Amino acid sequence: MKRLLSNDFIALILRLLVLYIILLCTQVVFYIYNYHSIGAIQWSALPLMLKGALKFDTISILYLNSAFLALSLLPFRFREKKWYQQMLFWIYTITNTLGLIVLNLADTVYYRYTFKRITAEELHFFRENDNTGDILWKSIGENWYLVLVAIALIALMVYLYKKVPYQGSAITKRWLYYPVQILLLGLGVAIYFIGIRSSFDRKAIPATVGHAAFYTQTAAQTSVILSNPFCTLRTLRAQQFQTLHYFDDATVEKIFTPYHYPSGNFKYQIGPKNIIIFVLESFNREHSQFMMPHLNPNGGYTPFLDSLMREGFAFTNAYSNGRKSIEALPSILASIPSYQVPFALLPEAVGEMKALPTILEENGYSTHFFCGATENQMGFEAIGKMTGIRHFHNRADFEKQHPNGDYANVWGIWDMDFLQFTEQEINKLQKPFFTTIYTLTSHHPFDLPQEYADKMPAGVNPLQPCVAYTDLSIRKFFEKAQKEPWFQNTLFIFVADHAGGYNAHEESQTTKGSTAIIYFMYTPDHSLQGLSAEVSQQLDIMPTTLGLIGYKQPYFAFGRDAFNEPERQAVATNCVNQIYQFISDSLSLYSNGEQTLYAFTANDTLQKTNILNLNNASQKAANNYFKAILQSYTQHVKRKQYVVKQ
Repeated sequence: MKRLLSNDFIALILRLLVLYIILLCTQVVFYIYNYHSIGAIQWSALPLMLKGALKFDTISILYLNSAFLALSLLPFRFREKKWYQQMLFWIYTITNTLGLIVLNLADTVYYRYTFKRITAEELHFFRENDNTGDILWKSIGENWYLVLVAIALIALMVYLYKKVPYQGSAITKRWLYYPVQILLLGLGVAIYFIGIRSSFDRKAIPATVGHAAFYTQTAAQTSVILSNPFCTLRTLRAQQFQTLHYFDDATVEKIFTPYHYPSGNFKYQIGPKNIIIFVLESFNREHSQFMMPHLNPNGGYTPFLDSLMREGFAFTNAYSNGRKSIEALPSILASIPSYQVPFALLPEAVGEMKALPTILEENGYSTHFFCGATENQMGFEAIGKMTGIRHFHNRADFEKQHPNGDYANVWGIWDMDFLQFTEQEINKLQKPFFTTIYTLTSHHPFDLPQEYADKMPAGVNPLQPCVAYTDLSIRKFFEKAQKEPWFQNTLFIFVADHAGGYNAHEESQTTKGSTAIIYFMYTPDHSLQGLSAEVSQQLDIMPTTLGLIGYKQPYFAFGRDAFNEPERQAVATNCVNQIYQFISDSLSLYSNGEQTLYAFTANDTLQKTNILNLNNASQKAANNYFKAILQSYTQHVKRKQYVVKQ
């Protein structure tokens, strides 16, 4: 048995386990050093935090030790030689001394000043500043005791490495040795890539810095479970965040500010109703006959939602603030947009935030998120936690109640089944409640349950039958929900996460049209009815909802209260193919951040005539407003400031 446990493959595993111990030590030091900034951690939070730390530490260790792993798994006998093992020792020691111990202890000091871990952004900063060396030497002098900690950790790492017993393979026959070693190499490669992706699921999005919020109770705690080189390498792969500066700070605040100070004179005040937001996967505006009758003379693909629009308040000129699902939730729940890089993937996303769920919870609401996908797929639950949602209901919860049966496609539970489950669970919720429901079935690959595959309208593209199926699923949800006592006292908000990739009509294939979405509100008691053809966006949902329930405190949002803030311009902004888009009631502008590239009038629905050269007064004013929004966004992201400053 002793011989079996001291072979070269087991030795490699034990050597890697040593690094987990070292990283855990650096995280403990990090927390102690920054305790006053991070705050106390409850014992009940530790299991989930340790799970998150294991995930991010695995990625850090595998990234950093790629060469060591490859050399340790080469299927040749010379790796058993003393000189080869000595080479591996020095590669291991030097690599992990610099990449794990030194870098993470440097993080410990750096966090105190920036409230974030070192990322690729800092590499650019250090490279461009001549005084980087002076700063480092000064920091070492001020934190000399951390140098002692580093020496102790290096000594511990070397000691534990040398305590790992190593013997070459016991297999002497060549015909057996090489196949076994190749098999172990393949196993090692498989484990490596599973560890790097932190999932067995090929569809899972690789872990990001923002995903750490899923495992912690506060934003500050995320830095405790994160580690380097994960933070640096993952942000290195992401596109660098573009900082935009056009005006001085005072000028920007005069033109645009995300700080809202409600007057208290509300046009509509519907009281403290329950709130349900349906986030509809890929619900392009062109699917609705009510929204775009000229494109759907024979009926659209959302007949039930159209019936609700007629009885509710419809925003017929609405646009998404992103092109991906991961960009929708920050826009809807926190009124924070995404531009060239999804906000949720930015390291700066983990900052102090007072989003819609947090505000509602402070006012007595229970907060929930329903999605038929697996836990934290697409990072939804991590984003939800960042915005203040407390309770999550996903595929696992559904399958506990329905252990048998074919209820899912590749993304998750079919909308029909999951919405029936959701309605049952809502009946159990503490009132008043705030609930976000994210639909899935109208996502590629656009397949339907067998019993519905031939019953939906064919459509002109594969997305439209799935949209019709989700519309039917919501109808069935309403048929049950309207019998419940909570139904009449509920505000329903329907909004697409983004427009789908399939656009049947030329009008929807323009840059502007490709972001046109369905958005409306519905109250069963008919306390909110009407129609607005003004430009609106997902960012407007949070401020408009707060106005409807009569919230009077200052709050942070990039959108506008569509009913109570006439002084704010009705606009929509997003980024399409790395180009910033600005949409107002009169025109659309397009910029690369440095200069405006195109301009089209609102009446030019096919965007055929570029009017940039006109550069009239209204165009200049719109351009300044556009720039002020972009600058304000980049400034607040850089500062990680998503609350009203005192």
